[in-house]
Amino acid sequence: MSERELDIVIFGATGFAGRLVAEYLAERHADTDVRWAMGGRNRKKLEAVRAEIAAKHPRAAEAPLVVADSADRASLDAMVARTKVVCTTVGPYAKYGTELVAACVAGGAHYCDLTGEPQFIRRMIDEHHADAVAAGVRIVHCCGFDSIPSDIGTFALQEELIALDGEPADEALFFLLGASGGFSGGTVASLINVMQEANDPLVRKVLVNPYALNPEDSRKGPKLPSPMSMRKDPVTGWWGAPFLMAPINERVVRRSHALMSARFGEGFRYGELTRTGKGMVGFASAAGMSGGMGAMMGLIAFPPTRKLLERFVLPAPGEGPSREAIEKGYFKVVISGRRDGKEVGRVEVRGKRDPGYGATACMLGESALCLALDPLDSPGGIVTPASAMGAHIRKRLDATDVQFTFTAAS
Repeated sequence: MSERELDIVIFGATGFAGRLVAEYLAERHADTDVRWAMGGRNRKKLEAVRAEIAAKHPRAAEAPLVVADSADRASLDAMVARTKVVCTTVGPYAKYGTELVAACVAGGAHYCDLTGEPQFIRRMIDEHHADAVAAGVRIVHCCGFDSIPSDIGTFALQEELIALDGEPADEALFFLLGASGGFSGGTVASLINVMQEANDPLVRKVLVNPYALNPEDSRKGPKLPSPMSMRKDPVTGWWGAPFLMAPINERVVRRSHALMSARFGEGFRYGELTRTGKGMVGFASAAGMSGGMGAMMGLIAFPPTRKLLERFVLPAPGEGPSREAIEKGYFKVVISGRRDGKEVGRVEVRGKRDPGYGATACMLGESALCLALDPLDSPGGIVTPASAMGAHIRKRLDATDVQFTFTAAS
């Protein structure tokens, strides 16, 4: 792999998210020797995007263009053969990602993406994990806002606690404290595709099992509250509403824990909430957010109302928040670590720019660089950000606008 022509191909570079990743690499690594290329199915569109990026970052004009189509396996194989890492933003991944994962495993290239689709990840585990392990290929899903803050934040929390007094937390609870950002058409399309696939009983089984992404011998664990329920945290006194990304994030953190040989203890528990406050105000806010989220999910799940939302309300594929909104966005998360019901430490995760796009471009871009350039000693397989990249990706992100800060309990 070290002799390959390219370090990274950004596949989907003409799409909304892919272009942001290309811009991130062009800006942050303009003066480095990183060999990156832009990939997609339409050469003219690739040329136009490259020219627009090069107007601000001249060295981007040197980026090679790779034409490949997610429906054309031969073109995917040819792309994979040229690079160490394929970084893809082409979703919904359950529709457009399967052949690319297969090509990366067969062709010996690492892979990272932005999927938030549990059923897709479960299929990739079942179909490719053993071969990826044998080939030493790391297939790393969920390298954006879902699930880097959750997965690397929990990893950072536990590593800090182990270094501090030799023990991990037996429970970690994630709170979204604040965020400003928007949805793109690609994100909406992925959500809709998950809900459509939920008509399949096998998919529903994955979506309702909190340990569905764990290895076969560890798909059971402590009983956990539903990620779509509101509740009060007895440690902080905060009320919490469901966090939209919790259904995927929680499963990714649990898979990391399992792949790292239950490093955080056999009874480790993890959950996520959106903090709404304390007392009756917090309760009322949590109830309102929970009801609103449930209503929206119901409208999307019902085909006639979904079509109306797609036509008049939801962004279309290729659309997303404005550049101004992306730059003004932010997110702030706290992950509280507990032992025996008492907080022993917390990690704060802060990100500048829109979490789903500006910050996600940073997280995905640095994940691709980490896989291509860093001396990782983790095994191959269908893995997770924490189990594959761990301290390496935390170090990279701490040098950017996405940072992890640990505080021990006083």
